[in-house]
Amino acid sequence: MICEQSTFLKNTWYAAMWSEGLQEQQLVPRTIINVPLVFFRRESGEAAALTDICPHKFAPLHMGKLLPGDRVQCGYHGLEFGLSGKCVRNPHGAERIPTSCKVRSFTTIERHSMVWVWMGDDPADASLIPDYSFMDEDSGFDIAKRDFIKIEANYRMVADNLMDLSHSPFLHDGVIGGPDTIKANIQVEQNGSVIKVHRPKRNVRPPGLLDRLYLRNGAPVDIWSTIRWSPPCYILNDTGAYPPGGQPSDGSGIFGAHLLTPETEHTTLYHFSAARTGRVLDPAEDQLAFKEWLSVARRHAFQNQDEPMIEAQSRMLRTYPGLTAQPVLLEIDAGPVRCNRILSELIQQEQKSTLSPVASNSQDMDS
Repeated sequence: MICEQSTFLKNTWYAAMWSEGLQEQQLVPRTIINVPLVFFRRESGEAAALTDICPHKFAPLHMGKLLPGDRVQCGYHGLEFGLSGKCVRNPHGAERIPTSCKVRSFTTIERHSMVWVWMGDDPADASLIPDYSFMDEDSGFDIAKRDFIKIEANYRMVADNLMDLSHSPFLHDGVIGGPDTIKANIQVEQNGSVIKVHRPKRNVRPPGLLDRLYLRNGAPVDIWSTIRWSPPCYILNDTGAYPPGGQPSDGSGIFGAHLLTPETEHTTLYHFSAARTGRVLDPAEDQLAFKEWLSVARRHAFQNQDEPMIEAQSRMLRTYPGLTAQPVLLEIDAGPVRCNRILSELIQQEQKSTLSPVASNSQDMDS
């Protein structure tokens, strides 16, 4: 289930950064699936991305300048690169430009308040971007802080943690879990390559976050809890509380966005935010104060509780490979196991499709 796999899906979109993190006239570096990238805004305002390594002396392009005409100037020797990645100016000598003086240009798009980048060689398919439409500015939802942390662990481990929320009564006791939420009727649903894990609970004391969302009196509630995974690493948590025996429409909850970007085999860029759903039972409640509280509570859970545990797991895997080769699996692991199986199959299919005829013939001859 938990693994530190060194291969990544390439023909897919990866979340690079929140849109608000890419300002005009900035060169912003990101490493995604072991590829160094530099992001910037074109004069039109659209996002763009190039490989962040000058082919001359391998200086990082993000240490240079963004010039008029959407050109990135290397800060070392002044070579300039256009949107296509080709060098468009060599200020030295006869100003000849070698044909090999170029970097790769990557397709980018902004959707759901996020800058996305397509890392593969196949044509980019915008329909593959997962649905986080509640994050849109015109969605009507009050959005909590669009936040970000870096975790020193493989992205699959972070996804496993999110897809198996049975850890919350122990690791997040009093925040998003508690003694009453240990038991749940877990159901795993698959629709194509999308997995949903349902963990409804009946007539239980609400954990701190759900109590704050709903009645704020600690009285028993029913809880809906559905967490959705789509490949390679995008998760949406839909959870809330409502009257025992009643309907979820009578309650209050949140959508929680978790966008995991593999930086390297051992590091993950973790973007997260949330929005309140359902009923607001106290019309006089200060919504700005609530959003600030929600942002702080979620960052505390992810940074101060999840992150140390996941990073400790990662250290165990790397330090003791013989002792961690075969994890014990429980019923609660059904969702993460299904997600990892789908992702591995997609990666294998992609790798097979990129094999050249020469390589395939060579393998047949060797066998």
